[in-house]
Amino acid sequence: MTITQPDRAHLFRSLHTPSAPLALANAWDVASARVIEAAGAPAIATTSAGVAWSLGSPDGDLLDRDRALKVIGRIVAAVAVPVTADIEGGYGKDAADVAETVFGVLAAGVVGVNIEEGTRPPVELATRLATARKTADRAGADLFLNARIDTFLFGLGDPDTRLEETLTRARMYVDAGADGIFVPGVTDAATISALARGVSVPLNVMAGVGAPTVGELGALGVARVSLGSGVAQVAYAAARRAAQQLFATGDYASLADGMAFPELDALFPESH
Repeated sequence: MTITQPDRAHLFRSLHTPSAPLALANAWDVASARVIEAAGAPAIATTSAGVAWSLGSPDGDLLDRDRALKVIGRIVAAVAVPVTADIEGGYGKDAADVAETVFGVLAAGVVGVNIEEGTRPPVELATRLATARKTADRAGADLFLNARIDTFLFGLGDPDTRLEETLTRARMYVDAGADGIFVPGVTDAATISALARGVSVPLNVMAGVGAPTVGELGALGVARVSLGSGVAQVAYAAARRAAQQLFATGDYASLADGMAFPELDALFPESH
């Protein structure tokens, strides 16, 4: 039986629950997506930074939309689970560009997108979110729209009022059509709990070394936990470590932790 985009989107929405938070180990190409799926992932999220790096571009709204969409489309085609795509600020200078990007990711079969503030004023992200929502509605598609708030990630404003500013932005973005709120850069339990209480839609945080576990975050009210560019950074660190060891000592001990060739090769059917 063919699983449609709406079917995948319905499943994806149902995975957002603090009782068992959706854990996302973000992928950046087909190989990483297949490895993550084989590890038991219920869904795949892309990392825009990882995608950009894999294509020779820095992160930060600099990657060409068409190149990003090709990678996203290949990932969707390669896995059976729902895919949500990180599209930075929407890959464009204005709302019309955001609409074109959303049409592109919907054509690729994604069920969700992340759109971020970056250095934009909140009102501009609200406009982009509203455009993304209208575009998906016109296409008759169910799209989980995740709005990224960068107050904590970039240390914006007065620390004493940062939480309230974040909640104010969250309300604006939900009113604009956001289905979820993503607040990276926060690991303090009290702050996370206050965010979960103050946000009316599923809360997404970014985890890493030193952050509470997925279960602990769920107990605080978090519905979705992602690793962002962290997995890509670990992969590239492994490549650097192997190369440095080879060039410095001439040995290969770092290769001992690699996936077995047959196991990795078996993840790719001939059709791909």
